[in-house]
Amino acid sequence: RAAADDGRPKGPLTVGSLETTAALRLSPVLTRFVAAWPEVDLTLRTGTTAELVEMTLDRTVEGAFVAGPVDHPALDATVTFEEAMAIATAPGIESLDDLADVETLKLVVLRAGCSYRQRLEAILARRGIVGLRQLEFGTIDAIIACVAAGLGVTLMPKGILAAAEAEGRVAVHDLPPGEAIVETQFIRRRDGFLSSAMRAFLETARLPQVERPPERLRA
Repeated sequence: RAAADDGRPKGPLTVGSLETTAALRLSPVLTRFVAAWPEVDLTLRTGTTAELVEMTLDRTVEGAFVAGPVDHPALDATVTFEEAMAIATAPGIESLDDLADVETLKLVVLRAGCSYRQRLEAILARRGIVGLRQLEFGTIDAIIACVAAGLGVTLMPKGILAAAEAEGRVAVHDLPPGEAIVETQFIRRRDGFLSSAMRAFLETARLPQVERPPERLRA
């Protein structure tokens, strides 16, 4: 790929993202990028932070938007966004203190490897709510629907929950800044080849481009 790259963005480019980041943040970036570079065949893969880190390490994606902090010796990580998180419950729950009295309370979360899931467990544990069973779903819409039905609680960026809150389907509970703010980082392999397509994507997303010596080409 390095030998064939003539400096013009073209060919395949695969980027990973959290589903929440794709829904909230990436639409304008992708729109600008696709319009500017029609010869690039862009693929966006979504997953949990753990899945996206593995995809980046094994070169399934050239880079990914994940929930930080990510500290791995093989990866460069750049803060791209800050998300304000909130806990969503059924409308009848007036405060987080009320959750301790719900006997059948469950965590409604994405599959294992989701950093929001781990953060939610820690937030509730600090309020004395531990040992909750979990319901796992594969989409944001399914999670919100189950929370609205009173099956449990979830943690999401406030922007994702805004529509359901406005419709009265869920109650949204704000958190103190130390618990609410989560950084979204863009990660890349330190030894990864920076293709012209990826360079153009980083410019479109206004992300820094880390220049490193090219990886040794193998026969």
